[in-house]
Amino acid sequence: MTTDQMWLAIGLLGQAFFSGRFLVQWIASERARKSVVPLAFWYFSIGGGLTLLAYAIYRLDPVFIIGQGGGLFVYSRNLYLIFRSPERLPG
Repeated sequence: MTTDQMWLAIGLLGQAFFSGRFLVQWIASERARKSVVPLAFWYFSIGGGLTLLAYAIYRLDPVFIIGQGGGLFVYSRNLYLIFRSPERLPG
């Protein structure tokens, strides 16, 4: 496998994570019979974002790098808020 082929595989893996997050959200919403965003959605978002950011850096694509970097901030912030919520804190 060449380096370019390896990075193409990494990019496709990142895209699969990103696509998977919508499948996870859709299934959770169907089960709840209302729109919900499960925790797994944010983990898939971070997995896809990190993988696609690595691919974007390899490709030296500043637009893609900025887009993925900004998204990672949002996904991380959402996980921080979820784990910091009063319902999840002991006490």
